[in-house]
Amino acid sequence: MKLIQRYILRVAAAAFLAALAALTGVIWLTQALREFDLLTTKGQSLLVFLTATGLSIPSLTMIIAPIALFIAVLYALNKLNGDSELVVMSASGMSPTQILKPFAALMATAALFVGALSIWGVPKSFLSLRGLLMEVRADFLTRVVREGQFNVLDKGFVFHYRERGPGGVILGVFMQDQREADKVTSYVAERGITAEIDGQPYLVLDKGSVHRQSRGSRDPAIVVFERYAIDLAQFSAGQSGLAFRPRERSTWELMHLDRKEAYVAANYGRFRAELHDRFANPLYALCFGMVAFAALGQPRTTRQGRGVAMAGAIAAVVALRVAGFGASALLARSASAVVFVYGVPLLGLIASLYLIYGPPIGRFIRLPNLRLPRLPLMAR
Repeated sequence: MKLIQRYILRVAAAAFLAALAALTGVIWLTQALREFDLLTTKGQSLLVFLTATGLSIPSLTMIIAPIALFIAVLYALNKLNGDSELVVMSASGMSPTQILKPFAALMATAALFVGALSIWGVPKSFLSLRGLLMEVRADFLTRVVREGQFNVLDKGFVFHYRERGPGGVILGVFMQDQREADKVTSYVAERGITAEIDGQPYLVLDKGSVHRQSRGSRDPAIVVFERYAIDLAQFSAGQSGLAFRPRERSTWELMHLDRKEAYVAANYGRFRAELHDRFANPLYALCFGMVAFAALGQPRTTRQGRGVAMAGAIAAVVALRVAGFGASALLARSASAVVFVYGVPLLGLIASLYLIYGPPIGRFIRLPNLRLPRLPLMAR
């Protein structure tokens, strides 16, 4: 790579890192404010708060990186043209391919970075976040919930205990579950304590009974137990219980799904869309970078406005990203939509290459041949 190409790469890479850090920081801050209840209502430490919010950074970075690359390429090309460096490079004989080379290296690096996050980093972070939230739920149940009060842990689920004993034991436990439409389940126990079984948090109750009553019925079914374990994951994972959602599963698991699993069978379209999205995400880094280069890659004089080209590039990027989200939603309903998931970024990439190289559209963005008008000879 020539010295001038290394200079271009250095300018574009610095702009990319700055844009990525700024955008990620701003969006992370908005997400962190939404999770501020970890410090207030749930009484967690600052370390737990930062860990929980920090685990969302990989998913934010994956989405933001192609946009940051687009901004960086626009900035670098606009700077080079504003300093007349693009004009000098073109006049010295540098072809569009030579000017594109450092930008292409940055685009390839960004695409590999997005691919690593999409295929490995983001699923890993979501899985870790799931485990942390379950631990927070267990800690909230035994340490933060006040004794003698009725606390709503989930919509339709009420928890109460009389007092706290030594070693984290809670005494006089009462729970009522009204989340099922056809029945009400109540739990009464002398004592309870949280425990981890097979890596999952449970509330273990001792010496109690379970009362199940169908709605409209006056006589409940009562089951007396010596020990009973209640899964605490149901309060953080919603109706899916222990079932791992598509974004929490590794790419290998998505490629080898068990169609007999109830949750997979009921949501197979979402799993299919998640898998193809992971492989399509790196294409947007290449696509957005090429769109920016197609808009501002050719040198222009100071009299030629670049605002229209930049506005067109921004509109194209927004349209491509919205179309990508729409294709993903469509793929969750129909397997034939997989063509659109990959076709949207590839269409933007091909169209950008055509604007850069292909006639006749690619010619109109080059510098026009300026000819001075001939002046009539002055009469002697």
